[in-house]
Amino acid sequence: MLEFSKDLIYIVPAALIAIIFHEMAHGLVSHWQGDPTPKQEGRLSLNPARHLDPVGTLCLIFFGFGWAKPVHVNPQYYRNPRLGMVFVALAGPLMNFIVALITFVFLVLGTMYNFAFWIQSLLWFIIVINIGLGVFNLLPIPPLDGSKLIGALIPDKYYYTYLRYEKYGMILLVVLLATGVFDLFLADTVEGFMNIFRDIANWLVGLFLH
Repeated sequence: MLEFSKDLIYIVPAALIAIIFHEMAHGLVSHWQGDPTPKQEGRLSLNPARHLDPVGTLCLIFFGFGWAKPVHVNPQYYRNPRLGMVFVALAGPLMNFIVALITFVFLVLGTMYNFAFWIQSLLWFIIVINIGLGVFNLLPIPPLDGSKLIGALIPDKYYYTYLRYEKYGMILLVVLLATGVFDLFLADTVEGFMNIFRDIANWLVGLFLH
């Protein structure tokens, strides 16, 4: 508990960064497709209060996996509603992976040039939480982004059946988190992404410094 309390100084800002950029990405991609809803509801803002879901934020801080307040979008404004929803759903996790990769580049530089310990620690938590949030949200369970992908890709004849069961997703999600069913899978997946991003970051730094 003492170690966790000590790390909160890094975990909280890292979680806020992950959530803000994740949700802004959803809103921006919908906005770029002609949907005024995210802007009208203030979801293109850097203000964390616009995006935080209390339970999802606590899960992100305590477990490393969580979610934010869903961005309301209206696919009727899109040129291709189904494909547009795929882009919107992918935008959040993709943004988390981009933030993690960019941060990894700074961490590699920080290791090379001996950045202060607290800076390297903060960078590390930004990487871990962004990758955790991105991976977790790709799971095909409502209200996570993976469920939006499933909903956008399944045939029309199954779509409304899928929607009827969508409301039970949050209950299932909380049960799976509480029982630790996801722990091993998510930990291994996050570690895999960490290794990939570390290799890419080392390559990018080496490319520009040599």
